[in-house]
Amino acid sequence: MKKETLSKLSEQFCQALIQEERSTGTIEKYLRDIRAFCVWIEDKELSKEATSKWKEHLLSKGYQPTTINSMLSPLNGFLRFIGRDDCRVRFLRIQRRIFRDPERDLCRDDYNRLLEAAKRNGKLRLQLILETICSTGIRVSELQFITVKAAQIGRAEISLKGKIRTILLPGKLCRKLLKYARKQKNPSGAIFISSTGKSISRCQIWREMKQLSGQAGIDPRKVFPHNLRHLFATVFYQTFRDIVKLADVLGHSCIETTRIYLLTTGQEHIQQLEKLKLVS
Repeated sequence: MKKETLSKLSEQFCQALIQEERSTGTIEKYLRDIRAFCVWIEDKELSKEATSKWKEHLLSKGYQPTTINSMLSPLNGFLRFIGRDDCRVRFLRIQRRIFRDPERDLCRDDYNRLLEAAKRNGKLRLQLILETICSTGIRVSELQFITVKAAQIGRAEISLKGKIRTILLPGKLCRKLLKYARKQKNPSGAIFISSTGKSISRCQIWREMKQLSGQAGIDPRKVFPHNLRHLFATVFYQTFRDIVKLADVLGHSCIETTRIYLLTTGQEHIQQLEKLKLVS
């Protein structure tokens, strides 16, 4: 199958994902991974052997196993879409992790330093974005539902991926959001908007957070929107020890997904092993 044919089919796959109401971020990632495969395969015959070699190619490039699996998932979905289930490739088998990577772990102190840097540099919008995500546990894609009305009534209705859920907003956050909206002369609609009046994009938020990490003296690998959601989950669980409630707040349909958010750091795990006192 020619690369041009695969590219056209990938555009059709994109339209199917839109019809399924997949998020913009998901669609962009799927297309990025599928296009990478199309560039790699060039005009070779599409086959099980070819897709298996793609997996081997990713391994040879030093990608992490979890990253490789996240790139194979869109490809398998695409292959099913075009009727080529015979070419689907198996995921790498990965033992379930029991602790998270400390190099990517954002702690409360890091978070406070980010807020201080944002204040120091006059980045009020970015500061409020960080506080909104971290104090509610919402996804960056859900920021568009943080509206003036939501801040007025103290809750936001999130409608994504065919699911609707209600997010409660802390009172202090609501007051800060309304004050910001008044300052921006924004009487209604989304609070976090770009200069063109549209909801601020995840790419812009990601870029601004990376810049802020340098100003705060924090490893940029730790600083990205989803890590704020992880920090919320960690602090919530440490405070209330209620994983079922946390799953509801985060919008998870499976508690196993929530469990991933609660992995301890490697250092904490070592301390736990030391407490066993099994070495003489």
